[in-house]
Amino acid sequence: MVNKIVKAKQYAQEPRRVHLHRFELDFSGDNDTHHVTFEAERWTCSCGFFGSAGICSHTMAVEQMLDPMLRVKQTMPEVIATSA
Repeated sequence: MVNKIVKAKQYAQEPRRVHLHRFELDFSGDNDTHHVTFEAERWTCSCGFFGSAGICSHTMAVEQMLDPMLRVKQTMPEVIATSA
């Protein structure tokens, strides 16, 4: 069992070994709690901004947290990118 614990610690230091395919979570934002999902390399969020832009601060934050384990990265729509 000790060997398994040592191996688990080693794996935990190598997050690129893990590739996420699907998950869902509740994100406690400043104004409300939002439901965020990731499935088939696509993000969704229940916040109003995501509905109009296809990206939001909640999905971007989770993407940054899980970056080494995600193969596909979000891209900002052109309208948002030029006004940022």
